[in-house]
Amino acid sequence: MRKTLAVLAVALTGLLAACGGTGAGASGGQTVTVYTVDGLEDWYTARFAEFKQQTGITVEAVTAGSGEVASRVEKEKANTKADVLVTLPPFIQRVAGQGLLQASAPAGADQVPAAQKDPQGRYFAMMNNYLSFIHNPGATPKTWDDLLDPKLKGKVQYSTPGEAGDGTAVLLQLQHVLGEQGALDYLGKLEANNAGPSSSTGKLQPKVAKGELLVANGDVQMNLAEIAKSGGFDVFFPADAQGRRSTFALPYYAGLVTGAPHADEGKKLLDFLFSPEVQAKTSEAFGIPARTDVTGTGANAEKIKAALQGVDIWNPDWTAVLAKLDADLAAYKKAVGR
Repeated sequence: MRKTLAVLAVALTGLLAACGGTGAGASGGQTVTVYTVDGLEDWYTARFAEFKQQTGITVEAVTAGSGEVASRVEKEKANTKADVLVTLPPFIQRVAGQGLLQASAPAGADQVPAAQKDPQGRYFAMMNNYLSFIHNPGATPKTWDDLLDPKLKGKVQYSTPGEAGDGTAVLLQLQHVLGEQGALDYLGKLEANNAGPSSSTGKLQPKVAKGELLVANGDVQMNLAEIAKSGGFDVFFPADAQGRRSTFALPYYAGLVTGAPHADEGKKLLDFLFSPEVQAKTSEAFGIPARTDVTGTGANAEKIKAALQGVDIWNPDWTAVLAKLDADLAAYKKAVGR
């Protein structure tokens, strides 16, 4: 999600089918190229097929971790290939800060809360999601301190901050709960149980399901979607010393890339993704509509509500997070001895 830094190029001609490279566009028709964080592949399959049916435009996508897709846009600024970028904070803010996203104002974006969109109109939350943790049924951790239990030695793993969006979120959550130095001290202690670095959050799910790991980080959307497919683990939110459980919004953000080779098609895709009809379908992927005038319905929406019941939601200042991210990551590496 964000979860893997190994670049998986995915060409979508109505349906997602794996291929190599970014692709140069389908011959003989209109195309739009999306660089997107992973985690929404199944949802994209249906939505992009609908988009092509409505507009005749084929979507080609490159899917990778949140930091990786952002880095690709940055590296290709002299020869832009992406039209639309979908990734997590703070990477979307980083790209925008370099002038690599342009104001787009997709139809319906006025219904996205001010706290979840760029004041300059360069990016907007497309689908809401939240940091979470998962555990194998063979373990029943409830608190942050529980994860330090020597019985979990080698059985805890979280994706690496700075490489995976969910991993960066773990560092931010611990800063919120324990303070900046407290978070570093805690992660230093957790290293005794940590199975090692991981650039992929998604790959931790099957390990927890099989019992190779007992605890890992994740996010609500990805975790609930995997539970619906195959089960094998449960979602939880570690409590602090006072018993409070908390998390924060980790939305999928979307924006139009500066110098997009197919800017008109990119704008049409953004209009489509922010339309009420498509926003209402976010619950199919266990996501939450970013538009305040659209409410998710159905069994999946109820499962999301149940998972977040009793959990406090806080909102990071992503501009402040980005400003000190490099220093925070350097301090993290030192704390865990990497």
